[in-house]
Amino acid sequence: MTPPPDIAAAPDAWSALDRAALLTPGLEAIVAPDGRATFAALRDRAEGLARRFAATGIAPGDPVGLCVGNGVFWVAAFLALARLGAVTVPVNTRLKAGEIGGILADAGATTAIFADRVLGSDFAAMMPEIRAAAPGLATIIMDGAAPEGTIPLDDLAEGTGDLPPLPAPSDRLLVQYTSGTTSFPKAVPLTHAQMLTNGFVSGQRLGLRAGDRMHSARPFFHVAGTSLSILSCLQHQATLVTMTRFSSDEALDLMERECCTHFAGNGTMAQMLLDAPGRETRDLCLRGAWLAAEPQTVLRVMAELGAREAVTGYGLSEASPNVGQSAWWEPEDLRASGSMAPQPGLEVRLSGRALTGSCEGEIEVRGWSVMSGYLGRPDETAQVLDPDGWLRTGDLGRSAGDGRFLFAGRLKEIIRVGGENVSPAEIEETLCGHPEVSFAAAFAMPDARLNEIPAAFCVSGADPGAIRDWAGKRMAGFKAPRHVFCVPAIDDIGLTASGKVQRAVLAGRAAAILEGAGG
Repeated sequence: MTPPPDIAAAPDAWSALDRAALLTPGLEAIVAPDGRATFAALRDRAEGLARRFAATGIAPGDPVGLCVGNGVFWVAAFLALARLGAVTVPVNTRLKAGEIGGILADAGATTAIFADRVLGSDFAAMMPEIRAAAPGLATIIMDGAAPEGTIPLDDLAEGTGDLPPLPAPSDRLLVQYTSGTTSFPKAVPLTHAQMLTNGFVSGQRLGLRAGDRMHSARPFFHVAGTSLSILSCLQHQATLVTMTRFSSDEALDLMERECCTHFAGNGTMAQMLLDAPGRETRDLCLRGAWLAAEPQTVLRVMAELGAREAVTGYGLSEASPNVGQSAWWEPEDLRASGSMAPQPGLEVRLSGRALTGSCEGEIEVRGWSVMSGYLGRPDETAQVLDPDGWLRTGDLGRSAGDGRFLFAGRLKEIIRVGGENVSPAEIEETLCGHPEVSFAAAFAMPDARLNEIPAAFCVSGADPGAIRDWAGKRMAGFKAPRHVFCVPAIDDIGLTASGKVQRAVLAGRAAAILEGAGG
């Protein structure tokens, strides 16, 4: 395996915070819905939390759930856990109680930190169901209203003993749960070195400098939020401006009011900003952007939002996450085309072929950013990670033979709903839990705003709308099928001879049905 490149990434997350607080103590580290904090204040708050968490028994190596909305507290808690050598298990705040409990149980977490509420999710009310799904949870710390059996954050007393030694770069910093071709998300362990190196290089290629201000609504429960937002800004002493949920008007307000120099997000977010009413009257001072978007969108961001240094990136959780990225100093047309160079020290090939020749194939990556394997899932690890360390991404890439590549589509069946990955198998498993559904086949349908939305055909005599509503009560909103179509028998699903679902065929059938029904 290729070693990490010899660059100035911090050895661990706490050292990154220490360095920022020493070099730029009065500079704002974060601006968020729950307040703002300088790097010095963030360090003080994180150290105080570390001492309070230690008093509850959290020790090095312990997996700790973190279910909190984007904000100063999320970042401070994450860095406090890093100081203790504990392993953060970020929880998607859009999940339902059973889904949350299932992840915490799978991670082996005995401690979890919750906000009482994030947007429409009332975690305080969910707590009995979460506990039932995660019986191993011994300690639940609540920020806000604390139901019986949980500990209010404000009641935690600081420990008086010494904190443990700083973790090694090779120690785990985070376990990211990511959806795949199986019904239950898989646990991806990532180390301090992997995440900090990835965040540092990404920020370097984006052009972040001390004093810059980057707007990013990427959820902190995604590795793009931790590596590419929190840890990237932290190491380059840039201010992170964030929000709980992305909306174009609020994002533009923040960018204008906070004088943001950079924006980070996917193509859906960029398109929403560009098409927002009154956007052209905004007084923005954007210089650059990190985008996972089509060339036409990138060109518009450069021209209409003023982000002439915009870059594109590609990655996945299993690679912590960035595999490749363009750089702000490269020619504008090259950056807009989506052509990317692998991150320093990483090897990328397309279905076994080097990037030195014109080719197309599955993007494969090897090197310092790649996970060691899914926790507790050796069979699934073997499907994506070969003995030589090459990670099969399941995504299609192209190369012109110049040592660079671009993302050209998905080989996997994952449904990409905005910035969320949704497994068809997980939707099918939930639908088949309905007493009147004997078989389900989920697939993606195109959507102008979210890129894709989930839909499904079910073998059932029940009302499709009733099944859709039933599923919506048991799954996060982005996972629940937007359209359900019922057929009387499994033969009507149209499986292949080997029993596989033809998802593209089903998507075409669904589109025809909706068009015939007037949408």
